[in-house]
Amino acid sequence: MSVLTDVPLWIFLVSVIAGYLLGVISGLVPGIHTNNFALILLAFSPFLSDRGLPVVCIAAMILANSISHTFHDIIPSIFLGAPGEDTALAVLPGHTLLLEGQGSQAIRLSALGSAGSVVMSLLTVIPLSFLFVKGYQVIQDNMAYILILVALVMIMTEKGEYLQGEGRIKVWRKRTFALLLFGMSGLLGIFAFRMESLSHPLTGWSEGSILLPLLSGLFGASQLIISLFSDPAIPTQYDSRPDLERSRILRGIATGSIFGSIVAWLPGVSSSIATVFARIFVREKPDSKNVMQDDEVFLASSKEFIVSISGVNTSNAIFGLMALAFIGRTRSGAMVAIDELMGGITLELSMVVLFLCAILLTSLLSYFSTIYLGDNVHRMLEKIDYPKICYGIILFLAAMVLLSTGLFGLLIFIIAIPIGMLAPFLGVKKSHCMGVILLPVILYFIYRSFKDLSVIM
Repeated sequence: MSVLTDVPLWIFLVSVIAGYLLGVISGLVPGIHTNNFALILLAFSPFLSDRGLPVVCIAAMILANSISHTFHDIIPSIFLGAPGEDTALAVLPGHTLLLEGQGSQAIRLSALGSAGSVVMSLLTVIPLSFLFVKGYQVIQDNMAYILILVALVMIMTEKGEYLQGEGRIKVWRKRTFALLLFGMSGLLGIFAFRMESLSHPLTGWSEGSILLPLLSGLFGASQLIISLFSDPAIPTQYDSRPDLERSRILRGIATGSIFGSIVAWLPGVSSSIATVFARIFVREKPDSKNVMQDDEVFLASSKEFIVSISGVNTSNAIFGLMALAFIGRTRSGAMVAIDELMGGITLELSMVVLFLCAILLTSLLSYFSTIYLGDNVHRMLEKIDYPKICYGIILFLAAMVLLSTGLFGLLIFIIAIPIGMLAPFLGVKKSHCMGVILLPVILYFIYRSFKDLSVIM
């Protein structure tokens, strides 16, 4: 408790609320990934510490930001078509609901999925964490096989958009495109990580992670540039009250929470990959003999998937904290930032409980603000010049990359953008761009396995 005894409670609460407000901003501004924002806060941490803010409060601010972000980032995904990596798979069902005048309902369902995931995660976080710790060595020893299986499932579940008259040839063509996108992003990741020593921040700026230009290019700027090619129009939105069956909502929350908690313990596996698995359990086969019934089934599945994907992201953020506390491993940019801030200080149980309370407070505030914004965002967008927002965010991301990773980072950022743009042009999910992390991690574990085997022999 030595780290906590000198920190007044009101300062800690103000820090949590500040993190929540920053999460609202980062969630609503398309192109800003929660990992990027965590690294930005980490870069400003010396400035805050010099002015007397304890590191534990800065860590709570980063944690609150990551939780708040998982609530609010669904809004630009649905209303602007500019998702981050964690909500990329929500774009198609979200836009379907938006075109039906149910975009506000989709936001409410997302808030419900995130809030339900928080409750479920807090109820199961301790027993599940001990269970994962017990089996962590087995997972670690077989990590290469697990990640290869994840990659195969991602690629083999790719079917693209359904077009009448196309058969299995079309499906395998989409899977080939998915493999191509996975390989291209993976090769970029290998190059970036191997040459990371070339990235140097500009004078007076803290060194940033090479993930900043990679993720910003693949999942942020690329989507913004694509959206500039269209002329977005928001149709009239109707009653936002959810009409999804309670059993479907509970199933969506459970599915999202389970897969979000699992991937939080796996290196190189983000919550965007967990949504691939969640999608398998949510998807239902329509009855092709009844078109009206097919539409109803598709809309219901879309709504349940929105609940599930939101639960994945929030649960992943919570269990990422547990992975740091129990095994000392970081699984997200937010946890990397918190780990660096704490500087070797063990996350003892009392500190974990305090952070969980911060998560609960942030979730409560985020739930109500997400619903409020979801009910009113379409009115706000009528007064905003969308293209100017996109240009401004792209320039902001490029500036942050240049400041924190130098010219080499800017080069990676520029290369990553066209690779990220390939996904919608090829008609496949953008989650395949997670090969940028998965492929280097798979090769690392394969290399380590052969190295350990050679030592034994």
